[in-house]
Amino acid sequence: MPLSQANITPGTPMGATLMAGGATFKVWAPSAAAVYLNGAFGGVADWAAAASPNLLTRDGAGYWTGFLQGVSDGDVYKFWVVGPPGGSAGYKRDPYARELTPSATFPFDVNCIVRAPSAYPWHDASFSTPDFSDMIVYQLHVGTYASSPPSYGTFLDVIEKIPHLAALGINVLQPLPVTECEASPSSGYNGADYFSPDTLYTVYDPAVLARHLVTINGLLAGKGLPPIAASQIAGGADQLKALVDLCHLHGIAVVLDVVYNHAGGFEGDDETLYFWDREAGTGDIANSLYFIDQSVAGGLSFALWKQEVRQFLIDNATFWLREYHVDGFRYDEVSDLLENNQIAGWSFCQALTGTVRFVQSRALQNAEYWPSEYSAATSSIVRPSVEGGAGFDVVQHDALRDAVRAAVAAASQGAGSAVDMTAIGAGLCSQGLPHAWCVLPCVENHDVVLAGRQARLPRLADGSDSRSFYARSRSKVATGILLAAPGIPQIFMGQEFLEDKPWDTDPGGGSLLYWAGLASDKAMVDQLRFTQDLIRLRWLQPALRGESIHVFHVHDANRVIAFHRWIEGVGRDVVVVASLNDSPLFGYDLGFPAGGSWTELFNSDVYDNWVNPLRVGNDGGVFAAGGPLHDLPASASITIPPRAILLFGRG
Repeated sequence: MPLSQANITPGTPMGATLMAGGATFKVWAPSAAAVYLNGAFGGVADWAAAASPNLLTRDGAGYWTGFLQGVSDGDVYKFWVVGPPGGSAGYKRDPYARELTPSATFPFDVNCIVRAPSAYPWHDASFSTPDFSDMIVYQLHVGTYASSPPSYGTFLDVIEKIPHLAALGINVLQPLPVTECEASPSSGYNGADYFSPDTLYTVYDPAVLARHLVTINGLLAGKGLPPIAASQIAGGADQLKALVDLCHLHGIAVVLDVVYNHAGGFEGDDETLYFWDREAGTGDIANSLYFIDQSVAGGLSFALWKQEVRQFLIDNATFWLREYHVDGFRYDEVSDLLENNQIAGWSFCQALTGTVRFVQSRALQNAEYWPSEYSAATSSIVRPSVEGGAGFDVVQHDALRDAVRAAVAAASQGAGSAVDMTAIGAGLCSQGLPHAWCVLPCVENHDVVLAGRQARLPRLADGSDSRSFYARSRSKVATGILLAAPGIPQIFMGQEFLEDKPWDTDPGGGSLLYWAGLASDKAMVDQLRFTQDLIRLRWLQPALRGESIHVFHVHDANRVIAFHRWIEGVGRDVVVVASLNDSPLFGYDLGFPAGGSWTELFNSDVYDNWVNPLRVGNDGGVFAAGGPLHDLPASASITIPPRAILLFGRG
């Protein structure tokens, strides 16, 4: 017997939507012969497959709808889909499910959960996403962010570290993808359920939840807010919302990493997206409702020429903005999306970015687009869609990352190795893009320092001893150049305190960050202080967040680079000097933008064995009394410590 069509309108949302007296259900299955709603509603179970009385009704566009009385928050459900003639029938999860039940054998024995979208008590009404030029991004993987190995990290573990992140000074948190994946554990890039937080990142044990609740309520109390109850963060959806909420209360935006270029391969998962509405001959992925016969990273590319598939992904983005209050997105491999979908991919990007901008005008839209050389193609990615561009705000960029890492690696080979400081100079500039903040540089990220790929900075800096003076000082230079560069700098988890292990998704503890070192390893404590203070200096010196840069001195043989930052029409000049030379350089003549006194604002050598009793520097400043040099009107003779970064300022 068909379900009631009461409360069903052309505007009925997809998925399960609670309302007075029950819930509406809506799914897209244009070729299905029948779709039944199964589940446990109001304490009454109905898992009768096609024998269920809850038959949905098909409209002319292939959408199946129905209203069921007595549905409440927390009820579980699935759809039983009868395929077209020659196809098969079986249980399917709701592609729009807000949450899933946990299972040790995922994807088996997993149900969808009916969730009220507004149950969590938000406190962030006064929060505003930072200006792009002011952003400093911190990238992490939730699973590896546990406080005590061998446990696996959760959303609540990240909440425990919000005081650390706030003290660090970053203002954008960018977790790797947080939605349910077909593999568990996962790096996040083989998504299966796009609206459901990963159950692996959810705390279900009441005792563990209670322990985290103490921290949560302490953070709320610190902001003058009342406590919340354990029941308000009992599920993964509310725990992720709590993370976003508390980040906002501490001045930190949250940008989600979303994967719209492909989904997981779905091996053995008969209930997920790929098998919806499937036709006969399911071995041919061209028969899939949502996907095309092109693969990316072991997954399947979405069929973006279908309006319903485009809308599914656009709905996903607006869902995170509206229900989770997120502040933007890092879009995985837009280059693959465009290559596999061509014109349909380009128009999808325009529709996606335009919709996101309409819903949240300050949202950051960061496109991973390769190759990222400054070119007409890269420029078109960040050009507004009304001007024919794709409409993204920024692109990830690897020029500075590759140049800095190559220089650090070369310097580690000894005094006789050639170090290409010129490449660093080229990587600092963003020719052809409308703003300096249109690039997002880094020196470590999840791709580069994943286990089996490249070393983390301390190991790159000294392969024999990641805690040596060489490793510590070269790591400071790399992070220092990043934080003094134009663009939106991105720090990878642990980079701030000299983490030397590659990361992976092993829940056994080997990949987890070495938090205990902050209580026992002075090198880590000193590195953290260095990173905190340099980020603080970036906030105090607007030139470091501005558009203007002039790389005025590069000397490969001396392993020295110097560049000038300023605010156009205002000044507030800052001169940055970085050296990978293993010896101090005394009496080094360097150009300056103006004559007179220049304060030594920052000297990384001070932070080694804080306060470094053997530090080399300029006694607080220099006086530029010399004539023109290095294409600048004045000059001074300065001292450059070994493997260090210096910043000089005038006000």
